[in-house]
Amino acid sequence: MVLATGNRGKMKEIQEILGGLVELVAYEGELPEETGSTYRENAYIKAWAAHKATGLPAVADDSGLEVDALGGRPGIHSSRFMGLTTDQERCKKLLELLEGVPWEQRTARFRCVVCFVDQSGEATFFEGTVEGYVALQPKGDNGFGYDPVFYYPPLDKHFAELPADVKNNCSHRAIAFRKLKEFLADRREFA
Repeated sequence: MVLATGNRGKMKEIQEILGGLVELVAYEGELPEETGSTYRENAYIKAWAAHKATGLPAVADDSGLEVDALGGRPGIHSSRFMGLTTDQERCKKLLELLEGVPWEQRTARFRCVVCFVDQSGEATFFEGTVEGYVALQPKGDNGFGYDPVFYYPPLDKHFAELPADVKNNCSHRAIAFRKLKEFLADRREFA
């Protein structure tokens, strides 16, 4: 199955979640621009492009951090937030925007929507969310994106403080891709 992403960290994370059920191969072509207005649309745009180019079943996700105090931003624009190019710059800007916002108003969630396009071109969607807070400062060296500033109350840790196996058990992406894994396990061509 081809995975439509240019993010190598995401590729490794997803393969670990799916285990040996399927072999993921990276889509080597140029991915289309994410022009959708929802996670679902953006995931579909990428998965469909990879399927169409390779003829293989394809999967893509779109995910983002939704901060309540910012009206749900950065949301679908998380990876392109305010035109910034690095994870570190985006985390820093997010913390600046939330300066002075009290803890109880720093609620946020990571949301992930996965699109699977099968051999025939039919699309199926899976969603995962995880609730937490935007921390006052970054912590941890693991993960990517907003992981250093996302505080996850059930484990009393920032996502970037979690070892990969722990994060891959509780993250928004893990939840969505586990749903995909269950779906694929029930299909004859993947069982």
